[in-house]
Amino acid sequence: MESLPGIIILMLIAMAGITLEKLIPLPIPTIIYITVIGVLLAMPYSPTSEVVGTLVGKVEMLPLATPVLAYAGVSMGKDWVEFKKISWRGILLAACVMIGTFLGSAVVSHIILSIQGII
Repeated sequence: MESLPGIIILMLIAMAGITLEKLIPLPIPTIIYITVIGVLLAMPYSPTSEVVGTLVGKVEMLPLATPVLAYAGVSMGKDWVEFKKISWRGILLAACVMIGTFLGSAVVSHIILSIQGII
């Protein structure tokens, strides 16, 4: 129950992103709108950052990862024939992309935290 306000905030951000995607006639994926809204609300210079950061910070990672993994499974299942054509190269490429994204995020976070004097 403690994380419920954070989950509601995340749901509202997702709904706002979906609404923007429907209203703005550009071929931009919904996830971009959702990400931009979330970043703007949580930026240190935003008046909402303290509230959003505190409430969303109480949400555990597993409840957030489960729908994402389910969505990935469903989307991969729709194109299973195409995925099998890629074979082991697709798995290797996906692993490299995930590792690169993780390492890139870690480097950027380390640089930002170093600049702010936190680490």
